[in-house]
Amino acid sequence: MSLRLLAWSALALLGAVLPWIASDYYIDVASQVLIYAIFALGLNVLVGYAGLVSLGHAGIFGVAAYAAAWLVAAGFGHLPAALAALVAIVLVSALYALLSLRATGIGFLMITLAIGQILWGLAYRWIDVTGGDNGISVPSRPAPFGLSLMSAPSFYGFTVLVFLLAVLSMSGFVRSPFGASLKGTRDQPRRMTALGYNVWCIRFAAFLFSGFWSGVAGLLFCYDEQFVSPGMLTLGSSAEVLLMVIAGGSGTLAGPVVGAALVVIMKNVASAYIVRWNLVLGIIFVAIVMFMPEGLVPGSARLARWAYAEWQRRRRAPAALGSER
Repeated sequence: MSLRLLAWSALALLGAVLPWIASDYYIDVASQVLIYAIFALGLNVLVGYAGLVSLGHAGIFGVAAYAAAWLVAAGFGHLPAALAALVAIVLVSALYALLSLRATGIGFLMITLAIGQILWGLAYRWIDVTGGDNGISVPSRPAPFGLSLMSAPSFYGFTVLVFLLAVLSMSGFVRSPFGASLKGTRDQPRRMTALGYNVWCIRFAAFLFSGFWSGVAGLLFCYDEQFVSPGMLTLGSSAEVLLMVIAGGSGTLAGPVVGAALVVIMKNVASAYIVRWNLVLGIIFVAIVMFMPEGLVPGSARLARWAYAEWQRRRRAPAALGSER
């Protein structure tokens, strides 16, 4: 527990000092890491705690961004646009859940994939609303309580606050009785039904919670880039965030954050120095699957425990040998 607290404290310290030691570019990269971490945490609710793998969450991510961008471009204020986007997130998440929870396993995955592709097709073809390939530009960022978010450090600070709120809500969710029941539907759905739990309703509520935070990430992405396009809703975007969850460690709070940091840094930083960065990222994922199939965070914890136990064993060996003499 102390090691976990130390890791989160180090992360918080790094986040606090980053605006003072980094350029605007790297601050923007850090903002993207946090945005995708929120996205991955939202998906992790389904993948890690409900045992439901979705390949269409980019649709929820994109709908939130499009809703806010379209309303702002139409002349509405940022606050009404953001609130309307949150309502749209809940409605779209409910639609996803109603359609996809008819199945589990590969059936659930294929339904979410199909819905995500439908939303991508609408964004690409409904040009009068979405602008098609041209997308929608957002001329400004919101100014909550009169504080402008136009600069990279100020937007990063706001993103940190939303990220911390997401982590706290996820932590409370996982440790709550509802979180325990959700894990039960993952491990023993028939037994949960026999005990009187409504498995479908539990999964439905979890989907809404997952979709809400995925949509919040889309809303932040819209204001970070100040532009939305159909590329946000592609199958590649859904697969990318799923890889973040799996690589970092599904069913953990830190895993999606580490996975998001890995992918975003490779895309935005390592790609400037490595031409074949996609190949390097692929090799990293293969290595994770081979040597840490549970993910980077649980795998690193396992290796740390093994190293500590080995160190303790070697430290005690001379003492035991001396006592025998």
